[in-house]
Amino acid sequence: MALESAVDAYLAHLRVERALSPNTVAAYGRDLAGFVAYAAKAGVTEPRELDLSIVSGWLGSLGRAGQSPRTAARKLSAARGLVRFLLKEGELSDDPTRLAARPRLGRRLPRPLTPDDVLRLIETPDPSTLRGLRDRAMLSVAYAAGLRVSELVGLTLGDVDLRRGVVSALGKGNKRRLVPLGEVALTHLEAYLAQRAIERPEPATAVFHSPRGGPLTRQGFWKIVGQYSRAAGILSRVHPHRLRHSFATHLLSGGADLRSVQTLLGHAHVVTTEIYTQVSRDHLRHAHRRAHPRG
Repeated sequence: MALESAVDAYLAHLRVERALSPNTVAAYGRDLAGFVAYAAKAGVTEPRELDLSIVSGWLGSLGRAGQSPRTAARKLSAARGLVRFLLKEGELSDDPTRLAARPRLGRRLPRPLTPDDVLRLIETPDPSTLRGLRDRAMLSVAYAAGLRVSELVGLTLGDVDLRRGVVSALGKGNKRRLVPLGEVALTHLEAYLAQRAIERPEPATAVFHSPRGGPLTRQGFWKIVGQYSRAAGILSRVHPHRLRHSFATHLLSGGADLRSVQTLLGHAHVVTTEIYTQVSRDHLRHAHRRAHPRG
């Protein structure tokens, strides 16, 4: 079987047996076409002629062509899918991609909102309605406590101590942590709960309710953040986790130590939190260049 025919058979397998969408199958086809073309230039036209040198050389050519590590990793994944198919079909006896080094993606640095953007976002909901009070309280608590979306929508009334001004967040691994709210977030949360007790006095356990009465979903909060960020005139895309990024970055920029931020975020390992120190340093360098007369 020629290598081009093998790719055609694999794409037919994806389309018919795995029922992938036409767009997805076409994307696989584009990625594999480059692989086949590189192999052909190297004199390889059949699957059994493929080896690690062909795969590694192809990956190197992608880098030299200026393709990002993420793109190269995606194309390697497509090639590995083809190889698995050929192994199953008996067209290959060994996996030439097994020892190929996956391109290093690095870690994308989160882009925090500015404090002014956060303030505009939180002040956008209409506090004259129960829904507006709820949304303002959710945005305030999400930012002030650095909560994950699942932690926020999973809050129950028993998790909130208004007198002490803390919330008990149930994080990954069913581990709980106490996080202080801050005066503004606490005020917004109290206002919402007080009005909800008047308008909807029926018993409830969830802190944040959907209009239908059940707990708000993660998807519901994503929509809320998107809706108000657009209304606030924030041009870049805002998602719930970006509020958590902003919480951590603003704390570090304000002088908080790394271990404290790790505890507040609920990270099991401090190395996970260290990514925010890079964001904070970048922020400080930018501020220095902007404000210092010889920056």
